[in-house]
Amino acid sequence: MLKRYLVGLAMAVTIGVGGAQAQVKIANIAELSGAGAAAGTVWKDGVDLAVDEINASGGILGQHIELMEYDSQTDPQNSRAMVQKAIDDGAYVLLGTVYSSSTVVNMLVAQQNGYPQLTGSEAPAITQKGNPFIFRTAFGSQKGMPKIGAYLSFGLKASKVAIVWANTEYGKGGHDAFVDVTKEFNLEIAADLPTEQGQADFSADVVKIKNSGADAVFAFMTEEESARFLIEAEKQGLELPIAGDTVLGSQKVIDLAGAAAEGVMSHVGLSADAPVPTIQAMDKKFTERFGYRPDHNAIKGYIGAYAIKYVTEMVGEFDRQKFADTMHGLCLQAKEYPGLLLDICWDQNGEVSRESFLVQVTNGQQQIVQTLPAN
Repeated sequence: MLKRYLVGLAMAVTIGVGGAQAQVKIANIAELSGAGAAAGTVWKDGVDLAVDEINASGGILGQHIELMEYDSQTDPQNSRAMVQKAIDDGAYVLLGTVYSSSTVVNMLVAQQNGYPQLTGSEAPAITQKGNPFIFRTAFGSQKGMPKIGAYLSFGLKASKVAIVWANTEYGKGGHDAFVDVTKEFNLEIAADLPTEQGQADFSADVVKIKNSGADAVFAFMTEEESARFLIEAEKQGLELPIAGDTVLGSQKVIDLAGAAAEGVMSHVGLSADAPVPTIQAMDKKFTERFGYRPDHNAIKGYIGAYAIKYVTEMVGEFDRQKFADTMHGLCLQAKEYPGLLLDICWDQNGEVSRESFLVQVTNGQQQIVQTLPAN
C-alpha cells in the first residue's frame, strides 16, 4: 500500500497537480517577437486551438493541459534559455520552436534532459543529428526538393535556375538539398544568392536574377523575406516563374505580398486549402476564432498538440522516455486520430512522412494543383 501511495505521489509531482483538478504542464516555446513573429504567432494560435479542444474533451488521461508559453524572441540563445526554463518549470513535453536556427541550439537542452520535443522546424539537419527526443510536425525541407526539381524540369521545362535563399540554418539546409536535386534533374544554377535574416531590400538580388540568364527562380526564405522578395520582383517586372517550398506559397506570404504573390508555385506539406475534410474543419474553427486563415505553421502547431495527447494515451502514463520510444517508427491514421488531420508516420530519427501538395497562388489563395504521395 505504501509503495502504491508513493508511486501516486510521484506521478502527481511529475504532472503538476494543483488543487482538485490535476493538470499536466506542456510548454510551447515559440517566436512570439523578433524576426520570426510572423511564423511563431500563428504556430501559437494553432497550439492554443488544439489545447482548448483537448481540454474540452477531457484532456490527456483525464488531466487538463496547463499550457506554458515562452517567447524565444527569435534568438537561438534565448530559445535555449527558454527550453531550460520550461524544464525547470515542470513541463511534461515541449512544443516548438519554429525557426530552425533556434531548434538546432535548444534541442540539445531537451535531449540532455530526456524531454521529447515536437518542432515545426524544417531544416534537414534537425533529424540528422541522432537526437532521440526530437520529432517534427512537418517533414524536413529535403523531402520536398525532389518534387520541386521534377516540377521545374518536367513541368516548366526549365534548364537554368536562379536560387535566392535565406542564409540561416533553415535556408542553408533547403539550399543544399535543392542544389543536390539540380544535379539529378540536370538544372544549371544560373545565380546563387544568399540573403540575410530580416533583409528588407531585395533590389540588387532581383537585378542579378534578371541578368543571370535563368529561366526560373527557386526562392527559399522565411515569410516576411519571401514577401519582400516577391514585391520587389513585381516592382522590377521580373517575368520568370518563381517556385519554392512550403513557405513561399503560404497564406502568410500571400497576405503580406498581396498581388505580388499571384502565380507563385509551391510544394507545400500542409495547406488549409487541401481537399481533406479534417483540414477543412480545422480551417473553419481557426478562422472563426482568430479572424484569419491558418497557414502551415498554425496547422503544424495544432498537430503537435494532438500528437502529444494521442501518443501519451497510447503509452498510458506521463513517461517521457516511453513517449519518445513509442513515437519512433509510429504510423497513425487520421480516421482514428482526427487531430493529426492527415495520415502520418515518424521514422527512427523523428522525421515525418505523409502526403503533400503542389499549389499555385491564384486570386490571393492557394489552389491545389496536385496531391503528391508520401516519400
